[in-house]
Amino acid sequence: MNLELLESFGNSYPDDADGILDCNSMALTAAFNRHGSLLAVGSNDGRIAIWDIITRGICRFLQAHVHPVCSLSWSRNGFKLLSGSMDWTISVWDVLKGECIYKYRFPSPILRVQFHPIDSDVFLVCPMRLRPVLVKIDGDQRHLKFDEEAGEQNIFASFDRLGKRIFSGNAKGKILVMDAESLEILTSFQVTTGSSATTGIKSIEFARKGSNFVVNSADRIIRVYDGDLVKSTGGKPQQVEPVQKLQDLVNRTQWKKCCFSGNAEFICAGSSRQHEIYIWDMAHGNLVKILHGQKGEHLLDIVWHPNRPIIASVASGVVSMWAQTHSENWSAYAPNFKELEENEEYEERESEFDIEDEDRSVEDKNEAQDDDIELDVVTCDPIKAYIDSDIEDEGDVLTFIPVTPEIEEPEDGFWAMTEEEVQILEKMRDDEKRKEEEAKTKVKVVDVNYNGHQIPDELPELASINKKGEPKFVQKAPKVAAAKPPKDKLPPAPIDKPLDIPDLDKSMSPFKEPKDDKMDTST
Repeated sequence: MNLELLESFGNSYPDDADGILDCNSMALTAAFNRHGSLLAVGSNDGRIAIWDIITRGICRFLQAHVHPVCSLSWSRNGFKLLSGSMDWTISVWDVLKGECIYKYRFPSPILRVQFHPIDSDVFLVCPMRLRPVLVKIDGDQRHLKFDEEAGEQNIFASFDRLGKRIFSGNAKGKILVMDAESLEILTSFQVTTGSSATTGIKSIEFARKGSNFVVNSADRIIRVYDGDLVKSTGGKPQQVEPVQKLQDLVNRTQWKKCCFSGNAEFICAGSSRQHEIYIWDMAHGNLVKILHGQKGEHLLDIVWHPNRPIIASVASGVVSMWAQTHSENWSAYAPNFKELEENEEYEERESEFDIEDEDRSVEDKNEAQDDDIELDVVTCDPIKAYIDSDIEDEGDVLTFIPVTPEIEEPEDGFWAMTEEEVQILEKMRDDEKRKEEEAKTKVKVVDVNYNGHQIPDELPELASINKKGEPKFVQKAPKVAAAKPPKDKLPPAPIDKPLDIPDLDKSMSPFKEPKDDKMDTST
């Protein structure tokens, strides 16, 4: 199917629910790969389920973390998956093998992770209450610069579309633009409200096409900026006006998550109060659709399919899919097709179903040339919908994960194996288990150090997660050893005199022995 023609028919945004994806655990976050063929879903039990969008089935489970998974990110080619968790660790996964390659430990829980849009060996991490860090796999770690007035807390960072610049926003509404290679501050601008008051930056998301990016702030306003207007000023601040301002004037909704559509023509945002998704037209800023989920559900995350009008929303532990409703139009297959309300008698034309038309006298030249045309069915041309305008090299891409079918109850005589085949199969299974155990021991663990913050040896117990998404851990009381008297102050025990050991039976008895054998009967 030609993906470039999908935008020409009807609306390019979903308008109705299209089923759910149940992972048998509480889902918290989701992320599409670059081609939109796979969907990774992180759960509260630390597992990651990878779904096939076409078959709507789970093709792989990854036992990733101990605490809930809070953020996921795919590499450009789809062979690696990055996962961040509340257990203060980040794991880099080989998706095809289902093995963990690297594990990074941090001194605080992880709020967001993001792979470099082009380089699959570089990723950006946003820890809680610490400044973001740029990590290179099996390489160096560099901390991002921050505004000294606002401090290190509550900093959100994100790569731009091509990964050349890094945008970071703090709780005071200031956005710093840094060079991704040298981490030098290129420029900065302030996000202000109508009364010139500052507002906190909650998230920054970039479109897959063009230079626009959206900023979700704490004042319930979604601002759309043009990245070409944010120019380098040598570190000096500048004033940048948003292209669009989107908000809910009636309900004053606080937004949980915002993102662009695959073609960057629409913007969708999820409400933090209930399961509602708002969709705006990017060109005019008009609200075109509101998708309503079930009542009582709280939205946690939303992602838009990279090249189709499909939205996946995570609410109350279930992934809901939203798509377009298609009505069958048989006249599109044949221009002379006519839909009948009642049965009619069909009159067959002469020579209509003949193999050769005897009445035809003139041969068509085009039909004679059809037999000589050779079609190339081997060469795979790159799809322009997947290629950026500045990057033409696609390379090897992991689009689907091969799955071995399992036969639950084979029929009698089906797949009958000999003793030699059974031994070979058992040996293969033993080799696979041995390789899995060796792979677990070969996982390289790297510590990311911060000045003044230590990485704990034991992971604290997770108690709950507040409304802002920040975890609350159980504070364990430190173990205090019982004080022992010094040896110098202990009285020396006599050697020649036996120790006076009391009678344990009499000393432990709760009753006192009477002085006289006679009982008192006066009462």
